[in-house]
Amino acid sequence: RGNPVLEAIKHVGKEYGDIVADFQVGRTTGVLFLSLKYHRLHPEYVHSRIEKLGHSYTLRILLILCDVVSALLSQTCLINNITVIVAFSVDEAGHYLATFKQFENRPPDMIKERVDKDYNSVLRSALTSISKVNKTDVETLRTSFGSFADIARASSDQLSNLPGFGQVKVKNIKNAFEKPIRNKA
Repeated sequence: RGNPVLEAIKHVGKEYGDIVADFQVGRTTGVLFLSLKYHRLHPEYVHSRIEKLGHSYTLRILLILCDVVSALLSQTCLINNITVIVAFSVDEAGHYLATFKQFENRPPDMIKERVDKDYNSVLRSALTSISKVNKTDVETLRTSFGSFADIARASSDQLSNLPGFGQVKVKNIKNAFEKPIRNKA
């Protein structure tokens, strides 16, 4: 009851009860709230809360009030299959919770990316996620190399010979396929 986010939740009803999560926005969604200032003082707190939460909810969310910077928290959530939502103020955190509650019974179609399931569409979606790569570049890559695997195996020289492929674009493509996903900073 002393959570500062409670005052910022507007336009939806609130009930108080004995639940494992800090907030429950529907039968299957539990939200843990964490201020990064508090996390810096008590880093073990989030681990104990996640452990207590267990698999009580289908969708488990960690709503973070970003009042400092912490990279380890992202790693903890990734390992424990927790969705991270970052708020930069108590009001924003309250707005997120109210929105979750308002949308609890709506299908996820409104926010899901609409990607066709055919090979070319999936290829386009994957490759355009690389910085500087556009749809025309994807078509050039597809016609030049054929498959995703062949594109991934292409050398920097092969990529540089393609029209519209400069040094930066080639570097971004090679990094996307060769660099580790997690940066150990």
